[in-house]
Amino acid sequence: MNKLPLAKRVMILSMLCEGSSMRSISRVADVSINTVTKLLEDAGEACGAYHWEHVRGVKAKRVQCDEIWSFVGAKQKNVATAKAAPEQAGSVWTWTALDSDSKMILSYMVGGRDAESANFLMDDLVQRIDGRVQLTTDGHKAYLEAVAGAFNEGGIDYGMLVKLYGEPKGKSDERRYSPAECVGARKTRITGDPDPKHISTSHVERMNLNMRMGMRRFTRLTNAFSKKIDNHVHALSLYFVWYNFCRQHKAHRLSPAMAAGVADRLWSMEDVVALIDARAPQPSKRGPYKKRQKAAS
Repeated sequence: MNKLPLAKRVMILSMLCEGSSMRSISRVADVSINTVTKLLEDAGEACGAYHWEHVRGVKAKRVQCDEIWSFVGAKQKNVATAKAAPEQAGSVWTWTALDSDSKMILSYMVGGRDAESANFLMDDLVQRIDGRVQLTTDGHKAYLEAVAGAFNEGGIDYGMLVKLYGEPKGKSDERRYSPAECVGARKTRITGDPDPKHISTSHVERMNLNMRMGMRRFTRLTNAFSKKIDNHVHALSLYFVWYNFCRQHKAHRLSPAMAAGVADRLWSMEDVVALIDARAPQPSKRGPYKKRQKAAS
């Protein structure tokens, strides 16, 4: 099987994590778009499996959760009239749980903005942390039942931060692209004894910005959105392993995984390529019998 040189695979994966579109990568790296897609699929599967197996037992103290919107194929309002809309087209929400101290992504989930996705995120998060944590979410009601179902009663300090928004300033055309103005926030204790000073979603919301800047398919008002839900998930899996293990965070000059005690060194993109190669099937050797059989045919 033909395989791209290591340096070229490193370049392609690095560009995928730095906000380049797949077609621009194909032009810069001088490879076909199918090659970029296949490498993304392989990397996504390898990184997703590694995160699932190794991001566990994290001694987090403060965790923030949030969800970020994107879409696959077409926006939800256009799915009914879209030409050849793919399966699962429409709005897609990425749920994340972030360790505030190490800045590590502990858990993530791709789905709707519903109770099922919230339950999955919390059920996964509780398996990855070791010890009691203070949890903060926004005011989305789906979190209430999800947190109560995943954590033992009294086993978590949980607070909600509900932001209050006013009308965006500016003329009508400007308001289309401007977020509403935040005029205040309300902190609410839900269970346990959360420290009011740390009832905040600032860190996970900053992570949302990282995702929009680092993955082209999250950029608004472009045609770089995901066309298949599978590739959307693959891009997230690759990005989160790169962010957790390869990227040096300015807050503590370590990778988030090192700060969380999950890794003992700073990874490079070559380590991500090694994950892909470790999962690749080994080529079978042609023995004398197969050679004779091929000659006879």
